[in-house]
Amino acid sequence: MLKIRSLFFASIFASTLVGGFAVNAETLPIATAQSPAPFAAQPANRYWNLRQTPITDVVRKVRGAVVNIQSEKPASSDDFSMVGSAKSNINGMGTGIIIDSRGYIITNNHVVEDVSILRVRLSDNTQLPAQVIARDPEHDLALLKIDAKKSLPVITLGTASDLMVGETVVAIGNAYGYEHTVTVGVVSATRRDVSLNKEISYKGLIQTDASINPGNSGGPLVNIHGELIGVNVAIRAGAQGIGFAIPVDTMVRVSAELMGSKRGNVKHGVGLRNEVKLEQTDGIRRAAMVDAVEGGSPGSRAGINKGDELLAIEDFQVKSSLDVERALVDKSPGDKVVFHFRRDGSEQKVEVTLEPGKPVIAVAEVVWRRIGLKVQPISSDAVAKANNQLHGGLLITEIRPESVAARAGFQKGDILVGLHQWEMISIDNISFVLNHPELPTFQPVRFFIVRAGQVHRGFLPHID
Repeated sequence: MLKIRSLFFASIFASTLVGGFAVNAETLPIATAQSPAPFAAQPANRYWNLRQTPITDVVRKVRGAVVNIQSEKPASSDDFSMVGSAKSNINGMGTGIIIDSRGYIITNNHVVEDVSILRVRLSDNTQLPAQVIARDPEHDLALLKIDAKKSLPVITLGTASDLMVGETVVAIGNAYGYEHTVTVGVVSATRRDVSLNKEISYKGLIQTDASINPGNSGGPLVNIHGELIGVNVAIRAGAQGIGFAIPVDTMVRVSAELMGSKRGNVKHGVGLRNEVKLEQTDGIRRAAMVDAVEGGSPGSRAGINKGDELLAIEDFQVKSSLDVERALVDKSPGDKVVFHFRRDGSEQKVEVTLEPGKPVIAVAEVVWRRIGLKVQPISSDAVAKANNQLHGGLLITEIRPESVAARAGFQKGDILVGLHQWEMISIDNISFVLNHPELPTFQPVRFFIVRAGQVHRGFLPHID
């Protein structure tokens, strides 16, 4: 089990874990050049044919599904850093992979753990705040969500099960802050067990000599067809040409579990097993096989059996357990969904009525119960007059009488911008503070609000 580490701890190992951090320094150089125009068909002559290679084709295919991740965490301080000096910030960098067009992104857990501000930059330079949906420290993976205004490109999934030592691979990432850096190498070995130190170890990694640097963490390792085969995770300190990636097959399974945690209150009762079938004509084919059906569950009552191969849910094509979670992520108890499956060579479909699963307490409900606030995010423009270093805030829309917030003097219309030493730009930031293992040592928790264009500060009464 990977031990949860602070962001400062991760910065110490910036040469080992590929998500790097810079403390008390100017931000790392970030590419600001505009994205190149879409590739235009070139004249069919020898000059262009010689320049255009399978590698350039891979980059064009994959680039849009790769994002740059920037994070911040204030260094240890008695004050809220964004109100004072910005020099105490710890700046982090990493890479992410878009796995769903609605803005779901996979990256490494060590890229996002303990951060208070998380931003994602798309390939077209659009920058958006991101929230952590779920994390798996043991496998060093985390699921993020951004609210994009458009459908995003999604990476094509391959498999690591048929990798050949020596085959060409391409890594793309935010190396040292240089966005969408492309490096090329080969698969050096497979199924490597790697121990970075006494606390951090990995099982079954892909080894490659494609250059992987701090900032590449969470980025894709793809094959010559542009299919994802791994998630870049670590390099060997002091060595050259030795990098490692989490196999995509592990990522698919863990990502499905992480996304499934988001729909924890919806139940269908169908257990799945991911299979990769190697076919002579079409290469690999992923399949989501029904491995178990819970007795009395919606799936059981609909007639789904062990051994069925799921083909689609509604109009959403299914090839893995991750696809099932993507299809159901926005569904609610009582929704009727059509499951398409293959049994004994025959394609069938049944209607499944989803049921409530294990109760999940929403973050907003926890914030309302523990401190008595209802909030909604606002942009940095709304707080720039008070302090141009602020990245946004949370507009207070309702206060529960006699609550912690009411006793602290909060008013409707105030903008919450900080708690303790962390900036508040999403309700998940409040949750981060409320669930912090060291919360008792923070109390009374200092708060920062913007009221009438001015920053005010105070202390919250004891939080239970």
